[in-house]
Amino acid sequence: MAKKRFNQKLSDFFTITWKKTAIALMIWIAAVFFHNMVYAFFVGVLGIEFEEPVLFLIAVVVIPLYFLISIIYSLIKKK
Repeated sequence: MAKKRFNQKLSDFFTITWKKTAIALMIWIAAVFFHNMVYAFFVGVLGIEFEEPVLFLIAVVVIPLYFLISIIYSLIKKK
């Protein structure tokens, strides 16, 4: 029973829909924006050389990887 629920949640998470695509796109835009704002704040206002890698990794690695896995999963699940 628990395995069936886990498989259903996994299927719900990786099956791509327009709503999930829009949410991921908004998260991507927010991650890029906030990464740039944090960098600008530390360098421009505080004068400290600082790189913020977490939001950058979300925008460059996590979200594109999620899209790739979701598209492949949705195509395999559809067949």
